[in-house]
Amino acid sequence: MNVNDIVNLIAALIILLGSIMALISAIGLVRFKDVYTRSHAATKNSTLGVLLTLSGVLIYFLVNDNYFSVRLILGIAFLYLTSPVAGHLITRAAYHSGVEVYVKGDKRKIEDLNS
Repeated sequence: MNVNDIVNLIAALIILLGSIMALISAIGLVRFKDVYTRSHAATKNSTLGVLLTLSGVLIYFLVNDNYFSVRLILGIAFLYLTSPVAGHLITRAAYHSGVEVYVKGDKRKIEDLNS
């Protein structure tokens, strides 16, 4: 095993970790009850998942093809800056419009969520 194979393995593990984070984000979107926790799952985990995946792809192309992609760097930077801000603004808009927080055991709110 040479250094190239080790770096390819590291890049593959980073991509796999990014995919796992994206899966956790999708599960969080389905399982969580209100807009605040869903927004948290959508912004935190999916941002990290996509950033890890793009970073792994950047490392892979850099090592194998000696290709440094400015588009990948711009995509990473754009996603890193815009996704948390968008999630914050969506959550803030929900708060200001009066969306209530889910409270475990409150039957009235559970019935509202199911309808």
